[in-house]
Amino acid sequence: MATPPDYVRISDAYAAAIVSGRLKPGEKLPSIAEMSKRYTVGATTIKMVLVRLEARRLVRRHQGKGTFVEPSERWLLPDRDDDEPEFEI
Repeated sequence: MATPPDYVRISDAYAAAIVSGRLKPGEKLPSIAEMSKRYTVGATTIKMVLVRLEARRLVRRHQGKGTFVEPSERWLLPDRDDDEPEFEI
């Protein structure tokens, strides 16, 4: 089986951290530059991560302020998958 793209693996790791409660509602995520450096990927990849998380309503992006975890009642969760995320946040 092919390895999923970086943006899928990174966004899955953040989604798991949000759903598990490791990242709390209102908590600010690292900046695009910080995440790019941490995961050694380009800014475009991180933007795709944020778009994917925002599509699931796990986060909300505020221009000039950052990206913040949304309250659980807003989440659109994917089907359950027993695979552990590959990346650690």
